[in-house]
Amino acid sequence: MEHLVVRVQNGEVEPYGQIVEAFQKPMYRYCSRLLGNAAEAEDAVQEILVKAYQNIGQYRPLASFSSWLYKIAYHHCLQVIRQRQRQGRLLTLLRPQKFAESPEQVMDRCLFDEPLAVALSRLKAEERNLLVLRIFEEQSFAEMAAILGKNTDAVKKRYRRTIVKLTDMLQAQNEGEEQWTSKSLLKKEG
Repeated sequence: MEHLVVRVQNGEVEPYGQIVEAFQKPMYRYCSRLLGNAAEAEDAVQEILVKAYQNIGQYRPLASFSSWLYKIAYHHCLQVIRQRQRQGRLLTLLRPQKFAESPEQVMDRCLFDEPLAVALSRLKAEERNLLVLRIFEEQSFAEMAAILGKNTDAVKKRYRRTIVKLTDMLQAQNEGEEQWTSKSLLKKEG
């Protein structure tokens, strides 16, 4: 992948298509898990890939291109979440009555309304990001540290705390079902 990046940095446009092809699906999975909304995830992926292309000259191979791209995606998704929260507060101030769900919201709720998705939506964005990167995207702690700009030990410690928090939420949700345990999720830690 790095050779394609170098070619794009040298002014070739065509290799970026291969980069997009390689990362479009993983980026969509990541964004949809982090944002919890399929339509927002699709938009986010397009914007992230455009941002990456526009800023590819700034990429330096100190970390993998994948880590660099996930870092862009993480910050973009945080921005989307913050914007959504601001809009929600504004709508609440303007119209405090309850809104009916749009067809898109009903579809998203049906697609993402599983115990894990509900629990993930209740976590802070930073906590959700740790879980999505580690469990769903199977990133190493070193890669996660590069994406988050933190040291590896700090990422491991925060991940463990988040696993315990998520496990408690899932157990409360499932009223004692032993489907998810902190031990099984911590095994992903390797």
